[in-house]
Amino acid sequence: MSTVLFAFMPGMWELMICLAIMLILFGNRLPSVMRSLGASAREFKKGAEGIGEDIEEAGKAAPKEASAKSLTD
Repeated sequence: MSTVLFAFMPGMWELMICLAIMLILFGNRLPSVMRSLGASAREFKKGAEGIGEDIEEAGKAAPKEASAKSLTD
């Protein structure tokens, strides 16, 4: 079973040929592509941290609201 999984994986020469083709096609645009990729990764991290903070705030607020409602009832 495991040999079937590795049957379609490219070898070292195929990867080097693909890399050479990519450099030829995108060589002049590569720095701007990498810059935008880094910027999008930073934005993703900020968004992921923001979601974590929102979940923590909601977890802290929910017990307070529940105890306040039980006191008024």
